[in-house]
Amino acid sequence: MSYKDDQNDLKQPDDFQKLGNEAVPFLEKHGRQVIMGVGGVLGVGLVISIAVSMSGRGEADASRDFGAALKVLDRTVSSTVTEAKAGEEPPFKTETEKDEAIIKSLNDFRAKRSGTKAAVSAALPLGQALLRQGKAEQALPLVEEYLAKTEATDPLRPAAYEARGYALEAQKKYDDALGAFDALARENKTDFMKGMGLYHRARMLLLKGDTAAAAKTLSEIEGAAPNTAAARLAKERIALLVSQGVDVPKPAPVLPAIDAGK
Repeated sequence: MSYKDDQNDLKQPDDFQKLGNEAVPFLEKHGRQVIMGVGGVLGVGLVISIAVSMSGRGEADASRDFGAALKVLDRTVSSTVTEAKAGEEPPFKTETEKDEAIIKSLNDFRAKRSGTKAAVSAALPLGQALLRQGKAEQALPLVEEYLAKTEATDPLRPAAYEARGYALEAQKKYDDALGAFDALARENKTDFMKGMGLYHRARMLLLKGDTAAAAKTLSEIEGAAPNTAAARLAKERIALLVSQGVDVPKPAPVLPAIDAGK
């Protein structure tokens, strides 16, 4: 599952939507490992109270149920293959059918395990699936829940920041979307994430009509996130703006990395 379909639901799709497969496949790649670690360690020793032990068991059970609910993500999509391999469920016929199954699975899980950490974790993929279906107003509270209740170090928060921005953008709340994408650039340490947040910022500025500020932001991406997909997309957008007569600042030169040991 990627973000390419949820971008098709927006009224003004652009080149950044093509970045979906590369940008936020965090859930499929890392979600299961992260999820199965939530609440998986129970207290050991006589000093641990019965109440704490029961709480730990509840979180562990919820984590296992979450893993089961996410198995729907493993099913492929094919309009031609109708038979499943031995021991596997048949593929979905369309991405929409798969998203509907994801939504049902995660809604059922959250209803059963409400109040657990795993239920909070499930809010993000559920919100993403709703967003892909064009249901931004339903998706946004789920994404906000995830961001409010997970730790700042949670590895899936970048995907949540982006989903928040897209949900606000779909509702034409461009100022709020700009803030969400700024958080994506500000609160993530990797060049790729910074570049992605800056590129989104430029898109929002263009939608708001601030072409000069957008051009300046685009010119800064290569320096902030060299050799990333966001930098390549920024170059393409810059070329388009130049062809339209927009004065785009020259990008700052990318300095070579300095070896601190020398």
